[in-house]
Amino acid sequence: MKTALKKSPIPKTHAFVVQRLNQPVFDPNWHFHPEYQLFMVLNGHGTRFVGDHVKQFDAGDITFTGPNLPHLWKSDTGEHEPETRAEGIVVYFDYDFISESLLHKEEYIRLRHLFKTSLRGFDVVGKTAAIIRKKIIELPTLQGFDAVLGLLHILNILAKTEDLKILASSGYTNTLRDGDTERMNRVYAHVMKHFTRKIPITEMAQLTNMTATSFSRYFKTHANKTFSEFVSEIRIGHACKLLIDKKMNASQACYQSGFRTLSNFNRQFKAATNSTPSAYKERYEMK
Repeated sequence: MKTALKKSPIPKTHAFVVQRLNQPVFDPNWHFHPEYQLFMVLNGHGTRFVGDHVKQFDAGDITFTGPNLPHLWKSDTGEHEPETRAEGIVVYFDYDFISESLLHKEEYIRLRHLFKTSLRGFDVVGKTAAIIRKKIIELPTLQGFDAVLGLLHILNILAKTEDLKILASSGYTNTLRDGDTERMNRVYAHVMKHFTRKIPITEMAQLTNMTATSFSRYFKTHANKTFSEFVSEIRIGHACKLLIDKKMNASQACYQSGFRTLSNFNRQFKAATNSTPSAYKERYEMK
């Protein structure tokens, strides 16, 4: 199991690192690191965790995370998932990619605000996402100062747009230590494998070598939500996928996502998406 805090992936001889990923799955470990990270999914889908935010991810998604913000892209795998490679482009850079003295100049006000916003993580959406996708794809082909200019251009566009969707809640703080990430990885892996059935707190307590009360308190502290709220988010995300990708109706998606009653499913789905399952499905079918 990887520890929470990775060694810097940026060599001292470089200003930043850009990598093109092509592997069976994305990094399956809940982790954080001191670098800023810009990540675009080229291929693959699954469930993404950023701080206390949970969402399904798909090809084309662009996410920016700030230093020490825990995150995880868990690729969908299993007998019911077609074999597909996890492909993406990831960019790492440090805070001093732009010097401290420059960041405090008037011309860099927007960039400072962008970096502050990234501490909660954000998705790039709308028209800006379409523009940024092309520039991120081009970035690995650039060399030397052209590569630096390419990244600066991307950051400048992000600093001036409103097409950003903030992810982690304003009350979220990273309280994880190295040992915590291993335990949280066990929790996440277990929930992702078994969320379609009832998962008692006592089961999770046994998995993490805690009492039920201690586990509930531990999870709320580190995830900024209750365990039942977390499981519900996973189920709703899976239901969205079934409604859109598998063309299921609300009743089918409800029971195949682990909900026991249709009324509870409809209530929680609307609370999470501001839409009924039927309206959600119709909205995507019209696109």
